[in-house]
Amino acid sequence: MQNFKKDSLVFEGKHDLPISADVIFKQDGTKKPIVIFCHGYKGFKDWGAWHLMGEKIAEAGYFFLKFNFSHNGTDQENPTEFREIEAFGENNYEKELDDLQTVIDRVLMENFAYSSVVDAENVNLLGHSRGGGIVIIKSAEEERISKVITLASVSDFSNRFPKGDKLEKWRERGVSYIRNGRTGRQLPHHFQFFRNYKDNEDRFNLKNACKKLEIPHLIVHGSNDSTVSIGESGNLFEWSTAPKLLLVENADHVFCTEHPWEKEELPKEFNYAIKGILKFLDAKSEDLIAEYGDTDEDDD
Repeated sequence: MQNFKKDSLVFEGKHDLPISADVIFKQDGTKKPIVIFCHGYKGFKDWGAWHLMGEKIAEAGYFFLKFNFSHNGTDQENPTEFREIEAFGENNYEKELDDLQTVIDRVLMENFAYSSVVDAENVNLLGHSRGGGIVIIKSAEEERISKVITLASVSDFSNRFPKGDKLEKWRERGVSYIRNGRTGRQLPHHFQFFRNYKDNEDRFNLKNACKKLEIPHLIVHGSNDSTVSIGESGNLFEWSTAPKLLLVENADHVFCTEHPWEKEELPKEFNYAIKGILKFLDAKSEDLIAEYGDTDEDDD
């Protein structure tokens, strides 16, 4: 890609492990709105076609950053493999929110490597699946966020945990395992994950977070998503204060991509989603709020 700058960065995380990131932007001398992308559960920044999505967003004039959550199970030497399984087992929603806050803070620092390139007044968050829930919560907490976009996002963290006997067995054993469908490897979840959720249950309530949003929210979901029900996008649309729903027909949870993605082009479903994302990013926030915002009094 001519006249594009790509770079890999490492941020010091709050929880003892580094945060690896990639940036891409067009070198044309203009200040660029920022788009920060958060991957989902069992995901990573180099999964599938996320790099092509980043290129398209950068080509449209944005500073695109994607990063690995510090405890997602990968490391800098093996960015696409879950070698750090104990780190994976110690991950939780609080750590991911802290990692995202670290990235936001670092990008907006005066001594950031590309401070002369970014528009600190225009910061947008984009999250896939579980990462969608993370960007919703952070957008409700962080006043410096301009817009939030969710791709195939969950609408409830509580139903991601086992119940009844399965929960008690997890409590007794202190660890449970889930199979990575791509590699077949068993990945651990330590019970701290559930305990941390219960300790922060109000903060992690996505319905409440959506209701606190004061910015435009684009909700993108595939009609054939068998991983996260399309009904969850309906929940987010109902709860958010200025939502726009973009339904992508025939798209699955990853918008018809896969890992590894070795093609140079994206499927039409993902291109449609990205086109909608760019239209949303290009629009003025006040216009989006006027068009999609809920002007009724909140009865809650």
